[in-house]
Amino acid sequence: MAESRTTPRPEFRNINALTDLPSYRLPAAGWVSILHRISGLLMFLLLPFIVWMFDTSLSSELSFGVFASAFTAGIGFVPAWFVKLVVLGLIWAFLHHLFAGLRHIYMDATHSVDKAFGKSSAVATLVLSLALTAALGAKLFGLY
Repeated sequence: MAESRTTPRPEFRNINALTDLPSYRLPAAGWVSILHRISGLLMFLLLPFIVWMFDTSLSSELSFGVFASAFTAGIGFVPAWFVKLVVLGLIWAFLHHLFAGLRHIYMDATHSVDKAFGKSSAVATLVLSLALTAALGAKLFGLY
């Protein structure tokens, strides 16, 4: 007869969202993936604002003045700093979505799907998108 097992079998259980998730450390690739989805959603939700900015900036010289005054005087009851903050969010969303998309395309095209490359490309995506957002944000808020 077969001998009985003396070591306990591993226990697999569902995670508890309230106790397990706060202590879970998401890897960099996981952050990039989640932020890629958030940036896409942000760009989609703000598409009417993007179309308004594009239309107002190109229609005529008078409408370009309205567009430029949105960054100095605001739009209606919305203050100028909030308009700049929304545009800064759009800049980050575009840059992050671009770099994360290029990362995914490169990984799909070259089959570079190992843990080391995933981590290094995720960190590069985060650093590039945040650094360029900071540089363009400094220009947007008039720091240079």
